[in-house]
Amino acid sequence: MAALIIQERLGISDRETVEQIRETPYLQYFIGLTNYQIEAPFDASMMVYFRKRIKLNLLNKINQEMVEKGR
Repeated sequence: MAALIIQERLGISDRETVEQIRETPYLQYFIGLTNYQIEAPFDASMMVYFRKRIKLNLLNKINQEMVEKGR
């Protein structure tokens, strides 16, 4: 779920999302990792699986709630 939020906010591809998460400790923390790791936490092909499990409108609703609470 967190990876999809990252992807949506940054407007990047599946592979770019995984690469950004791999390179950025803050994003690793956001997705629930407790320690920084050099390896990618999952393969980019898993993003398709995540998207199928979570409907886009649910993702948008969660995103909107996060924006409202951040104000």
